[in-house]
Amino acid sequence: MGGLMNGNGLPGMPNMNPPLHFRGGVPGMPGVGPGGPIGSQARQARRLYVGNITPEGTEENITHFFNAKMQEMGLLSEKGLGEDLQGLGLKGDQPVISVHLNYEKNYAFVEFRNADEATNALGFDGIVFQNNALKIRRPKDYVDPSGGDGQAPYVPGVVSTNVPDTPNKIFIGGLPGYLNDEQVMELLKSFGELRAFNLVKEGGSGASKGFAFCEYVDPAITAVACQGLNGMELGDRFLVVQPAAAGAQHKPNILTGANGPMGQPPGGSVGGSVAHAAMLAASLGEGQPTRVLQILNMVAIEELVNDQDFEEIVEDIKDECGKFGQVEEVKIPRPVANDKGKVDAKASEAVKDLGKVFVLFDKEEATTAALRAIAGRQFGGRMCICSYAEIETILGEL
Repeated sequence: MGGLMNGNGLPGMPNMNPPLHFRGGVPGMPGVGPGGPIGSQARQARRLYVGNITPEGTEENITHFFNAKMQEMGLLSEKGLGEDLQGLGLKGDQPVISVHLNYEKNYAFVEFRNADEATNALGFDGIVFQNNALKIRRPKDYVDPSGGDGQAPYVPGVVSTNVPDTPNKIFIGGLPGYLNDEQVMELLKSFGELRAFNLVKEGGSGASKGFAFCEYVDPAITAVACQGLNGMELGDRFLVVQPAAAGAQHKPNILTGANGPMGQPPGGSVGGSVAHAAMLAASLGEGQPTRVLQILNMVAIEELVNDQDFEEIVEDIKDECGKFGQVEEVKIPRPVANDKGKVDAKASEAVKDLGKVFVLFDKEEATTAALRAIAGRQFGGRMCICSYAEIETILGEL
């Protein structure tokens, strides 16, 4: 029987597809998917592609993960089993009815009991499973019966890797190639919570192409972030940050780095409007105040290698922050240096929070005062972006 079963579970046809490991099908019929043929629109509306699965992933733990998360986030539907699943003997008491995992290529197709729950599960795109951010998409031949795009709901705490084409989609260009996803997201999160983010990379090497797209949960932050980040100096480059729709109409000159000569910020200068936007973003509040102030773009990584330079930077920060309250500690993660005393870029990738400055105050009021005063100010020619940091993570390392 197994030799006459094709990839869609149809007996009597030769197996034309690569072998997949099927489980969770109709009772008494192992290897057969619970719905109709793979190509049927009803079934495609219930299935999702899930990529970037680790070798430790199995049908069982993937099923358990999605079932638990759907329940936890309140994304279950009252519809139960879809009409095409009626009479097949399925319980339908859990949202996931089957997982088809390709172990060789680390992806799976997860099938849900109804189309609404599949749409809801799209919101988990970017969620971390076994230390990997999952890539969740519709099947390539999916057609939304309503004529829309079947956009997923927002799931708090999950940043999607798919940035849809909306008026609030933001283009971020001029990014130094050494910045990874987490570092760019940290910069963007200084203005508010992200709904979606994608750092565009080379297909083969995975190296950053120097630009990204994002969307904030609160659409009101779009203009504030564009104003605050556009023209910011990072390393030897200036950021170009604008609504993606505007970028499509007026593309920046890649040879000049922005809309002006390389080494010059677009529009001429990074002035009061940028600082105002940064301070406005800070005043919106990044969670509850803590005793720890986190500052981005305050120091250049190269400045942290030499011991004497490092100590002078720490003292300067203590003196400046001491104007707002008692400073108990300043923590600045340092890069790994090579034999020539230069930054070892590869080895430094493992350094947690590299490029950030953490200042521990004795009182939360002092942190808030420092945040409002320092956000948007220049330090060594760089505009500072401030936010609160979790005190538990800082105290454990000081």
